[in-house]
Amino acid sequence: MRYEVAQGGVAVIMIDRPDRMNAFRGRTVDELVHAFKTAWAGREVAAIVLTGAGERAFCAGGDVKERAETGGYGPTQWGTFEIERLHRMIRDVPKPVIAAVNGVAIGGGHVLHVLCDLSVAAEHARFGQTGPRVGSFDAGFGSAYLARVIGEKRARQMWFLLDQIDAPTALSWGLVNAVVPAAELHETALSWGRRMASYSPTALRFLKHSFNADSDHLSGLSHLAFDGLELFSKTAEAAEGAGAFAEKRTPDFGPYR
Repeated sequence: MRYEVAQGGVAVIMIDRPDRMNAFRGRTVDELVHAFKTAWAGREVAAIVLTGAGERAFCAGGDVKERAETGGYGPTQWGTFEIERLHRMIRDVPKPVIAAVNGVAIGGGHVLHVLCDLSVAAEHARFGQTGPRVGSFDAGFGSAYLARVIGEKRARQMWFLLDQIDAPTALSWGLVNAVVPAAELHETALSWGRRMASYSPTALRFLKHSFNADSDHLSGLSHLAFDGLELFSKTAEAAEGAGAFAEKRTPDFGPYR
């Protein structure tokens, strides 16, 4: 990933794996956690923009190819896959976080943008979940909080039918705050951050914590969900989903019904 503080006090965190559609592995998540901690501590930082490299993908979620090849998401600094910690960092950092969705936001990548305080999407961006197709799920913030954002029926549609939706639909659903031409995406996100940099940081911090308080009980559900996912990921059923994705074939979940 790449990290820089742009003029006006806006930290830009960019996932830099365009060859893998900015999918994250363990090392990527470690670096993202470190970047958010750096932005949290930086007195010069007033707001944070999260985006992906290139124009194809914001983030395609966990690196399913690596999972199929190695059985996991690769080595990490602490020996554990810290995606739940990253989720908490995005919610807890006392500064507004803006997702600049520069392409597809799929699976775990879709969850990351949902957790951000604001989302601006390029016109070609697409949004969706993939978990049940690749032997995975997010039963915490990625589903329960998503339902808070777009409503129960639409959240269930995204998870049960795995439909991808385009940027105008995402805007009409309240999933993003604005849709702009791709050439204007980066500057729009930065301009939002600069605007918030002119406001009281204490007021913004209390407002963010106040918004979060209504749904923070979901963190307990998130702990339970990730514990379950860790166990599920070691099963043959989960391996079939990841293997089928890597081999570009339709998975056969019939034996597990």
